[in-house]
Amino acid sequence: MNFLKKLNEKTKGLKKEIIALSLAIKDKRTPRMAKLMIGLTLSYALSPIDLIPDFIPVFGYLDDLIILPLMIMISIKLIPGEVLADCRTRAGNDIKLNKKIGLYSAIGIIIIWISVTAIIILRFIKTI
Repeated sequence: MNFLKKLNEKTKGLKKEIIALSLAIKDKRTPRMAKLMIGLTLSYALSPIDLIPDFIPVFGYLDDLIILPLMIMISIKLIPGEVLADCRTRAGNDIKLNKKIGLYSAIGIIIIWISVTAIIILRFIKTI
């Protein structure tokens, strides 16, 4: 039971870090290289497509357990300390902002899936 509690805390911390990164990418004090890495990290975190598909035993979740935290860590190292501290504070304090980011993320993922489905259907219709 203790393991599950620790895992749940880590997951909540990871969500907060992702929200802080989404705030840091909009901050003018964040360097361009950091913004590029944050953009890649957020795209990968919110993407419905994994580098290694989840249905592959053991290796399927490897990217979620290793690659994503590694990308987050690299993004955090590229952000100046005062910017990161400010973004972490805002991410933890503003519940409305967290819900807003979650809603935008969900809308973005839905748009991606609808687009991919439409492309597949159109290509299928063209081959008939």
